[in-house]
Amino acid sequence: MSYFFALRSPLGSDGRPLRNANPDGARVGLTVGKAMGKAVDRNRIKRRMREAVRRQVSLLQAPVDVVLHPRRSVIDLDFAALEREVASVFRAIERVVQKKAATISSAVD
Repeated sequence: MSYFFALRSPLGSDGRPLRNANPDGARVGLTVGKAMGKAVDRNRIKRRMREAVRRQVSLLQAPVDVVLHPRRSVIDLDFAALEREVASVFRAIERVVQKKAATISSAVD
């Protein structure tokens, strides 16, 4: 599975707070393109991914936007293994965010 993420700023480009930005929680999106198979297969991949994300999203504490791009093998993968994979991705994101926050904090001091 590949993933992309970005820290979400609670302020817009004009410096005012964004109306719909929840500064506390993470947002997770999925991309499942037509190359993954027919609609039945793509929908099964999305259902399995949504459930794995729902169970593991508490690992993400930072206000971050995440996009997950699963591989076709998610259809046949044991669900426990899928959950471990999602948890691993979320922990990696948290480590990077914490490291970046520590770096920024050190630069300010």
